[in-house]
Amino acid sequence: MRGRLLRAWREGVKAAPGAGAPPWRVLFFGTDRFAVTALRALQAAREPSENSLVSRLEVVTLPSRLPGDLPVRSCARELQLPVHEWPHTGAAGQFDVGVVASFGRLLSEDLILQFPYGVLNVHPSCLPRWRGPAPIIHTVLHGDKVTGVTVMEIRPKRFDVGPIIKQEEFAVPPRCTAKELEVVLSKMGANMLISVLRNLPESLKNKKEQPEEGVTFAPKISIAKSCVRWEEQTAAQVIQLHRAIGSMFPLQTLWKGTTVKLLDFVEVDDIPGFADQTLNDCGAVPGSLLYHKASQTLIARCKEGWVGIKAVVLKKKLTAVDFYNGYMHSWFQQKSRAVHQECRFQTLKLSTAKKTLKEREMLSQNIKQ
Repeated sequence: MRGRLLRAWREGVKAAPGAGAPPWRVLFFGTDRFAVTALRALQAAREPSENSLVSRLEVVTLPSRLPGDLPVRSCARELQLPVHEWPHTGAAGQFDVGVVASFGRLLSEDLILQFPYGVLNVHPSCLPRWRGPAPIIHTVLHGDKVTGVTVMEIRPKRFDVGPIIKQEEFAVPPRCTAKELEVVLSKMGANMLISVLRNLPESLKNKKEQPEEGVTFAPKISIAKSCVRWEEQTAAQVIQLHRAIGSMFPLQTLWKGTTVKLLDFVEVDDIPGFADQTLNDCGAVPGSLLYHKASQTLIARCKEGWVGIKAVVLKKKLTAVDFYNGYMHSWFQQKSRAVHQECRFQTLKLSTAKKTLKEREMLSQNIKQ
């Protein structure tokens, strides 16, 4: 009964005199850097003019469980916007349309129906590919050549299944990281959102259901993903993993029982003077380490191929030169290009990784800000 009454009220508001045209009263739901770009675009659209798109703007964000504050909350305070902490969303019936960007919570049907023009979601993928909370990371992790942004209509109970209002593609640049891609897609999504709001009733009228084919899911990335599996992952896969999650979780491994963070990867083809060097693979096993003196780079053996590493964290941040001089030099005094069985990284198991989860969550929050 309540749902039917809300629907009737919603349709009545749409039909009211003066309804159906901007400026809109907008309630924004978001948390992270991607969402901040859309929020700033909405704030810019509030500027008084004949073409003003937004008359009222308030923000809903999540309680922060980590040190520091969520990017959206910080931005809202900077812009002096009213902020509500989920599940509180302010007084009902005060807004025309809701906007979601990287919010991570399902909105109930009752809440959605409070908005005469529904709730829009700015999602950084070409839906139905990469439904879920981590579409940009999975785009990079799986080596997608094309991605994009979708502005869709929110439906209750399930994430990212609503009809498409606007969708645009973007060619992923070679060697692009998730952090770099996020910047591009956030700007693209903000521009698309403003375009939809300029003619919202017409945009909603032309929405279309998502295709049933091509559905993939982008689950949240856990800390365990950052553990390099030298025996299972090729050099290309390790580099791709670094580009996908390195800004959030530095890849990690074991060096003689101690956790080591690997900060800066390079492809061996990009190491000056290394491409023509013939590696002595005799005795090399996944995780085996060499040092390329000319480029000052650590070289680690993967399941297939080698990767270069420029910096690590072992108690403190060390360059490859520092690590070589402090931990490898004695082995290589006699045979500088030989592989030493004891000189190797080993795969860090999940149980060990869990011990450092709190530390890495703190690091992740610092990087996001």
